[in-house]
Amino acid sequence: MTEHLLDDLAWRGLIAQTTGVDELRAAMDEGPLAMYCGFDPTAPSLHHGHLVQLVLLRHLQIAGHKVHPLVGGATGMIGDPRMSGERVLNTKETVADWVERLRNQISRFLDFEGDNPAVMVNNLDWTGELTAIDLLREIGKHFRLGTMLAKDTVARRLSSEEGISFTEFSYQVLQGNDFLQLHRRYGCSLQTGGNDQWGNLLSGVELIRKADGDAVHAMTTPLITKADGTKFGKTEGGAVWLAPDMMSPYAFYQFWINTDDADVVRFLKIFTFLSRTEIEALEQKVADEPFRREAQRTLAWEVTSLVHGEKAAQGAVDASQALFGRGDLESLDEPTLSGCAKELGGVEGAAGIGVADALVEAGIVPSKSAARRAIQEGGAYVNNVKVEDAEAVLRAEDSLAGGWTVLRRGKKTVGLFRQV
Repeated sequence: MTEHLLDDLAWRGLIAQTTGVDELRAAMDEGPLAMYCGFDPTAPSLHHGHLVQLVLLRHLQIAGHKVHPLVGGATGMIGDPRMSGERVLNTKETVADWVERLRNQISRFLDFEGDNPAVMVNNLDWTGELTAIDLLREIGKHFRLGTMLAKDTVARRLSSEEGISFTEFSYQVLQGNDFLQLHRRYGCSLQTGGNDQWGNLLSGVELIRKADGDAVHAMTTPLITKADGTKFGKTEGGAVWLAPDMMSPYAFYQFWINTDDADVVRFLKIFTFLSRTEIEALEQKVADEPFRREAQRTLAWEVTSLVHGEKAAQGAVDASQALFGRGDLESLDEPTLSGCAKELGGVEGAAGIGVADALVEAGIVPSKSAARRAIQEGGAYVNNVKVEDAEAVLRAEDSLAGGWTVLRRGKKTVGLFRQV
């Protein structure tokens, strides 16, 4: 007997709350379910949290359900209330630009052709047509202030010194209306989102019940944390962005390959499409041979390929090996090396600089005497070639793609230097 989709999603750790798992199961069993998930353009890129939703949408589409990713051209101009305080409103032009960026990102994860194509929607298409009177008469009358004020984020903001503006307070009304409009236009009867969106999802469920008398469903995914309870997904540069111009494929790959043993199996379930058999085999390897880090390498490859494509993933693998002397540096292209430089802290300096000085400026050694000692001991490399002369200088021909030169001390300390 084939495993039910909801059971597989639960095993993968992709279900936190539902409005009723038995009711949702029955609805799915009746035939393909139309559903949607919203993505607000409050930044020029999606991040790892959105990736959970995109993976969930893909699971649903593969199972035959009809998915409608929504980019919030309207709600993105307001922003979901945050615990930390009022958002700075972006210009309409900025939001429109970010809408297009997010649409392009989302389009790579789902199938928009074939027998069961995904349908991309923008809530500005219906929200932009609403007058204030229409919003108050047709939508607002179904919302009760007591319920709206009780929502966790709203309650906390109300008790803070800053409070909450009517603009952000109204966000839940607009999101509820999105569900109503998609229910009427496309027959959507399920909305998904992160668990911090549960209150907003219920706003839509209740609005449809009151306005149209229909029962619909909501389902959230857990907020991802590490095994030690700390927040998942923060790097020195901020969030784990999905856009390559905000986080290079090399840095993205490195983030996943550095996953702790305690987290890697859980992340394989959440972020990849590997089968239960494949994941359980990797789980056994974590237990038996953790030093091989095969689960981490598989996770990094699968997620980087999913987000950036196999070519970029292979470039990240090649760079990881070549930087530490196990591959061909000259085969790396400029975007890959520049991504490595950004991740490792590449520096620029004068052309013809001495190798010893370059090692210091790149932060590989603390002083010129330490650099000379590393060279004399045979532990300094320029583009993976051992430096024999403590007086050697960087030459123009030492520059790789993008003008970068790779400097290394020993097996593990690497930096990039560009002559200017």
